[in-house]
Amino acid sequence: MDAILSFLQFLLSVILISLSGVMMPGPVFAVTIAKGYKNKIAGALIALGHGAVEFPLMFLIYFGFTWFFASAIVQKIMSVVGGLILVFMGIQIFITQKKKDEKYEDSGQGALVAGLLATIANPYFFLWWATIGSNLILTALTFGFVGFLLLAITHWSCDLAWNTLVSVTVFKSKRFWTEKVRKIVLGFCFLVLTAFGVWFMVSALL
Repeated sequence: MDAILSFLQFLLSVILISLSGVMMPGPVFAVTIAKGYKNKIAGALIALGHGAVEFPLMFLIYFGFTWFFASAIVQKIMSVVGGLILVFMGIQIFITQKKKDEKYEDSGQGALVAGLLATIANPYFFLWWATIGSNLILTALTFGFVGFLLLAITHWSCDLAWNTLVSVTVFKSKRFWTEKVRKIVLGFCFLVLTAFGVWFMVSALL
């Protein structure tokens, strides 16, 4: 009974820690807003793209590759490459923002790829898993491999729930948006992506 309570307390801590990271504005949040404007399930698709990177990463850390992602050289390379990807994605959204509403279309595939790219492009995502995430995995392993699997599923479920909530909210509320509001929101997404992109590149060179 005590073991079960300890495990439930651990999963609760995973949910709180995960949500504290997921709900912070960042590249994934920005693309979720941008894609959610035309596709209410964009958040779920972005979470799938995010998970396509995150699940293999969790297994790599489980098998002892934490040192690789914590490496200063690897972090610098990821910062430069990731920064370029984010700036490119930001420019794409800026081009979209200049178009009329009826010309702006998005596909489920676009949201899936956006989630994958926004995740890969964020070096701090990998650093989070090499530090906070690796500690969570070590704790989960005290409950065995099942504990690790439930950690992975619980953490990703937080991503899925939050991103879905954001995209559905954006999609449902867009009927109240004027063309000016739409451009402001997409402009905000452009600024977030490009600002993070530039910051990642500059931090790698300092």
